[in-house]
Amino acid sequence: MAHESEPIMIHLWYTNPSKDKKIKGTKMVKRQVMFTFPQEQIREPIIYNIGHEFKVVTNIRRADISEDKGWVVLELEGEEREIDDAIAWVTSKGVRIDPVIGDIVEG
Repeated sequence: MAHESEPIMIHLWYTNPSKDKKIKGTKMVKRQVMFTFPQEQIREPIIYNIGHEFKVVTNIRRADISEDKGWVVLELEGEEREIDDAIAWVTSKGVRIDPVIGDIVEG
């Protein structure tokens, strides 16, 4: 006699960043900044870590990196508090941060 299999229910949760923008009481903002890296920080995954340690999306708009110096213009998107916390963390790593006005790519 064959036994019929019972269906198995599996629950999956998926977070869609674009839907997170609709969370009540939060305000998503974009900010453009320039990071200037000292030589000892050039090889460190600073930008990668921002996305993993903070709820901030990074978008590289322009960059110039060499063996002894580097700068990156980034667009940061997230809640204002998360962006502020990320910037404070990056500054604590010795990276200089300056605001950027206008779209650096589009002119």
